[in-house]
Amino acid sequence: MPTFNLKINNKSYTVEADMDTPLLWVLRDQLNLLGTKYSCGIGQCGACTVHTDGIANRSCLLQVSQAEGMNITTIEGLSEHGDHPVQEAWKAIDVPQCGYCQSGQIMTAAAFLEKNTNPSSEAIRNAMNGNICRCASYRSIEEAVKVAAKKMS
Repeated sequence: MPTFNLKINNKSYTVEADMDTPLLWVLRDQLNLLGTKYSCGIGQCGACTVHTDGIANRSCLLQVSQAEGMNITTIEGLSEHGDHPVQEAWKAIDVPQCGYCQSGQIMTAAAFLEKNTNPSSEAIRNAMNGNICRCASYRSIEEAVKVAAKKMS
């Protein structure tokens, strides 16, 4: 089985996996990084979103062979103490209901706000559009992104 060297949350890992194994399964099953969630498995819901070189990507679609050489950040690596401005805003607005989609929502919002610290409501909705929340917390999510944007600007 091939071996891959991955940089995840500023740590180096060597993993064995088939070339086409989704990064999601390596994160969860081999590295025990369980904050990245499995939901649809086809890149449609956003629950498995991680950052690859600062860009929000679906880890269920990214093969481990493609991830080698990238700087990967999971929800566990977004901040050491859960105090990233997006995480703080999520707590302040009390966004989560069931919470299942929230790590993917937070990772998408964090990547978006790195590029746009003064977004309009429309820009927020467009950026978050690919993340599905089965509890329909979309208004709270939008409000939390606005709060985080103010902290990041």
